[in-house]
Amino acid sequence: MDLVLAMDLKGGLVVHGKSGHRETYKPLDWGCSPTADPVGFVRAVAPKYIYIADLDRIKGAGSHDRIVAECARQVSRCYVDRGCRSPGDFLEGYHITNIVGTETGGENLSGYDGGFLSLDLKNGRVIPSGRKPVDVLRQANGWKFDGCIILNIGAVGTESGLDPVMLDEMRAAYHRKLFWGGGVASTDDLARLGDAGFDGAIIATALHHKKIPFDWIRRGQVC
Repeated sequence: MDLVLAMDLKGGLVVHGKSGHRETYKPLDWGCSPTADPVGFVRAVAPKYIYIADLDRIKGAGSHDRIVAECARQVSRCYVDRGCRSPGDFLEGYHITNIVGTETGGENLSGYDGGFLSLDLKNGRVIPSGRKPVDVLRQANGWKFDGCIILNIGAVGTESGLDPVMLDEMRAAYHRKLFWGGGVASTDDLARLGDAGFDGAIIATALHHKKIPFDWIRRGQVC
């Protein structure tokens, strides 16, 4: 199972926060890197895979496209959610996989071709539609994304852990690559994701708290 390091960008820096309360996110001046400069952060941690959320562009208040492209050159794959709002809104570049989030992607997600879908969840429901995640996952089998990330925004930064029954239901509903992000607290949670058949996990807080081996993120694999 792939292991992907999450980086939230805001105001030109890597930031950290909890539960999607983005107005409270602060520069990540602790953890695995001595700097919150995004490129310096990637060089210090040296992950194989990264996931970048451009919080400014998602909000419609700026862009980190140049920084994203530079970070992507340092890794084997860079998954990036930059608030894509239409099929023509993808960022081109080496090692970049665009993410279309339900939060910003619009009502007709069937019009996108390639990249990953991000099923953005709050309080157990897909935002902004309020639909059940399993129902959207079943529908997404007919869309043209290469895979899907289930992003539990409400659990980001909390290390709240995962529900095995819920994981099994979601995995059974979707037949392409499926990643999980949000609330991963330990190697036990990674084992639960692997047992459920997930293809990848997106982590940050548990790594910075040294609850997941540092060399795993550099290998990009759960070992």
